[in-house]
Amino acid sequence: MELRQLRYFVAVAEAAHMTRAAEQLGIQQPPLSQQIRLLEQQLGVRLFHRHPKGMSLTDPGKILLEEARRILQEVASARQLMARVAQGRYGRLAIGFTSSAAAHAFTPEVLREYRARHAEVELEISEMNAADLTDAVAAARVHVGLLRVPVARPPGIAFETLLSEPVRVALPLAHPLALREGTARARARPVALKQLADDPFILVRRPGAPGLYANLLALCEAQGFVPRIAAEVDRMMTSLNLVAAGVGVTVVPASMQGAHAQAVVYRPLAEGGRLDAPLTLVYREDDCEGPAAHFTSLARRLAKRTQPRTRAGA
Repeated sequence: MELRQLRYFVAVAEAAHMTRAAEQLGIQQPPLSQQIRLLEQQLGVRLFHRHPKGMSLTDPGKILLEEARRILQEVASARQLMARVAQGRYGRLAIGFTSSAAAHAFTPEVLREYRARHAEVELEISEMNAADLTDAVAAARVHVGLLRVPVARPPGIAFETLLSEPVRVALPLAHPLALREGTARARARPVALKQLADDPFILVRRPGAPGLYANLLALCEAQGFVPRIAAEVDRMMTSLNLVAAGVGVTVVPASMQGAHAQAVVYRPLAEGGRLDAPLTLVYREDDCEGPAAHFTSLARRLAKRTQPRTRAGA
């Protein structure tokens, strides 16, 4: 039994006449009659009483009419629902981000605007480190993500830089360069990496993988020293917790300055022009329709609108 046969059957039942039903359907009467007979054969019941002036439903036909209308309505509803999914207006969207990406004002902004535009899409939001987030996108557990510098580039995964911002050196309050008694102007003076050569560093990185802190290590070596690593942690916010505790120093995106304001002092990095902190959108290249595609499109548009403000505030 095919959906086409059910549509034909409903048309004949409602018109109570084979020829009129054929005209309404836009087909010839003989093929319509053949399909109705075939449907009766498949079901093993007689669906219509044939009369000289028309047709009327048998008892089995009346039961089938109710079921056929329900089935056709459910199919129509399913098609409408799938159209809304394809248009990105309905469904589920799993979004992941790193703690440093979440600290940027862009992240809550794009989430708010997406929710306002696509209220029927269920959002699943999770926080993880860059390596786990990349793996989750590659495994289709997460549709899209926001991170800083990619730590791996699996095949089929796109990494798109949305924004870029300068970095800040995070110093414990008791550090000589924190200038506890200094002025705001003094704190705005850049710190050179060589001034931190004897300090313990707190890094967030996956061993052997590239990333923001791998770039920092390379820059330190270019300045003539290898930094002493006091700790390696999973998240940037954890590194700031350790800075606040006086364990060491670290480098974070400018948007994170202000965390632990009573215990951490943030200074510009003199070599900041060679070490920036991008905000990167990650998604599967073949995920080109539905909620994920609408989110990536919205993120690009908002990034173009946001970038001038970011540069102005750098």
